[in-house]
Amino acid sequence: MKTSSSHSTAENTTSTESKNLKIMKQPALGIKISELRKSKGLTQEELVEQCNISVRTIQRIEAGEVTPRSYTIKTILSALDYDLEDIQTRDSQVTKEFKKLFLLDIDDSKEASFLNRQLTISWISGIIYFILGFVEFAFDYARYFDNSMIVSNAIYSILKLTVLASFILFMRGFILSGKIFKNYLLRIIAFILTIMTIIFYSYDIISIYLGEFDTMYIVGAHSVSIGIIGVLFGISVIRLQNALGMLAKTTGIFEIIAYGCMATVLLGILGYFLLTPTIILEIILLFRISEMIKAKQEETHLE
Repeated sequence: MKTSSSHSTAENTTSTESKNLKIMKQPALGIKISELRKSKGLTQEELVEQCNISVRTIQRIEAGEVTPRSYTIKTILSALDYDLEDIQTRDSQVTKEFKKLFLLDIDDSKEASFLNRQLTISWISGIIYFILGFVEFAFDYARYFDNSMIVSNAIYSILKLTVLASFILFMRGFILSGKIFKNYLLRIIAFILTIMTIIFYSYDIISIYLGEFDTMYIVGAHSVSIGIIGVLFGISVIRLQNALGMLAKTTGIFEIIAYGCMATVLLGILGYFLLTPTIILEIILLFRISEMIKAKQEETHLE
């Protein structure tokens, strides 16, 4: 009977530990593991040597990209000398830290709902901006390089205003993301990029009716100025990788390369072509942030 009782007790303990482990969800779990590892003064490579897990797995767990199995969590926490029971008792504190990271009180469902709605508008606007960009490129190429207008001035102006409006809403998503993740560089650069784009689009429209400056001068000035700001934009996006993992890093790298090419003027055409995959990645990035806010909001409702 004692053997049976001991076996039952062991099963109950294991079951309790598994439940405790499931209480902390991503990305809070990844944030906690990252904090514990750094507090021990360990690199990700040094941690994997102690728990026989690949570096890529640790990276994805800490970035909140995957939810590991209970056994994997136990192995990692054991290597970090962390008591499994502390998961439950300290979960509320980690949740508070996560809320601080997002610069909003998740208990305020109205604010969370507002952010989710605005980010959704932003990534949808990004899709519109992306699609209209191909039409705009054809119009601008004919105007600036073939010296011809393939549509009326009115249609050209309407297209430009529509593209500009979608771009402003698209960039607003990054301004909000800068607030959410306390990435002030992203907020500032996204705002500057928006203002500069408004200036150049205003010129495109007004110059139809008032006459143009030297075409090559305008194209060159646009390429250099947007290129320099775009590189800074890419750097600020890379700084989101702690919360968004490889997606943020990949998007930032593409932005740096694309806008860097534009800044050289000579490689401007290459830069414009590279903007195609770059914008797609930016849309996915905003969509991912929107889903994170939505998931956190639903989790709060369950609580």
